[in-house]
Amino acid sequence: MRKFFTAAIVAVSMLFAASSAQAQVKFGLKGGLNVTNMSLNSEVFDADNQTGFFIGPTVKFTLPIVGLGIDASALYDQRDAKVKVEDDGESVESKIKNQSINIPINLRYGVGLGSTASLFLFAGPQFGFNVGDKNQSLFEDAAQWRLKSSTFSVNVGLGAMLLSHLQISANYNIACGKTGETTISDVAGETVQQMFKKRGRANAWQIGLAYYF
Repeated sequence: MRKFFTAAIVAVSMLFAASSAQAQVKFGLKGGLNVTNMSLNSEVFDADNQTGFFIGPTVKFTLPIVGLGIDASALYDQRDAKVKVEDDGESVESKIKNQSINIPINLRYGVGLGSTASLFLFAGPQFGFNVGDKNQSLFEDAAQWRLKSSTFSVNVGLGAMLLSHLQISANYNIACGKTGETTISDVAGETVQQMFKKRGRANAWQIGLAYYF
């Protein structure tokens, strides 16, 4: 995974260097909301959508090819999810919190709607690095949830630019691979031990607002 991250960063750096002489570069600040669907086991768990947030600096490159651009950000990202399981006729809830630094790098294609607005589509990889608690207790110590140190996901979305400075966007962030693993305690109920899936993913809808200077 480290080799993949390194290769991706080198490739993006080379692309930026090759296009920076002719590209228009704008820096800004980006923030928004996460609505996370924490999927563990659809047969047993009911994961309620919880609102988290993200915020951080962003940069946008407008390439010398009509309509094409690249944006990249370094975002502090927090996602919460409530997880509920029915065990021996009783309902037990627990909460998972994921705090990370995410680096999304998106290729974008835009269409102008005059001098005041434009619409664009975007997609690209996102690299995440956990900065919160890696080990979290679930269901009164019946299980332990261990978050991975790094994750990889993909963003797909659309947005609008207003007055060349204000950007509104919405995207779906798709986790590639598991976000964490669980360890089941001997004191866990039979339903939990048999049905608890030892992997999980945190996909999220994201609504973002950015201002470029």
